[in-house]
Amino acid sequence: MNHIVLFEPRIHFNTGNIARTCAATNTTLHLIEPFGFEITDKNLKRAGLDYWDKVNIIYHKNLEDFLSHIDGKLYLVSKFADHVYSDIDYTETSEDLYFLFGREDTGLPEAFMRENAEKCIRIPMNDAHVRSLNLSNAACMIIYEALRQQGFAGLELSHTYEKDKLK
Repeated sequence: MNHIVLFEPRIHFNTGNIARTCAATNTTLHLIEPFGFEITDKNLKRAGLDYWDKVNIIYHKNLEDFLSHIDGKLYLVSKFADHVYSDIDYTETSEDLYFLFGREDTGLPEAFMRENAEKCIRIPMNDAHVRSLNLSNAACMIIYEALRQQGFAGLELSHTYEKDKLK
């Protein structure tokens, strides 16, 4: 099983977009506190999260709490990594894969990243032009690469709709 993990997310719209991706891909979402927003019905509706109940969400009080509950392979997604995310083999599905993303404003704690440098993966980009990619876009790229390598297991490769525009 694949897992997206958000360390102290600050922007509810990013978290909402990632939750939608998790719902569409049967991916478990882990949220590590504290958050930069309140998870209330009002905020969820404002962010368009009418599918929140369709996402398997696990809440963690802090990074240590999350780390004590994982059972599988952990990847830290960071612009500071040396390994490109698409060069990693995600096909071994006998163990869970956890993709940990940092805060939108400060990323992951530096000491933690230094202790786990071999687990860090990067999305290639032109660093001279931008500081970082949008968190929800980055999470989508990473999870779909893992799913592509896994043959999109559990997902519909095609679907027939009642009012199908191509039929």
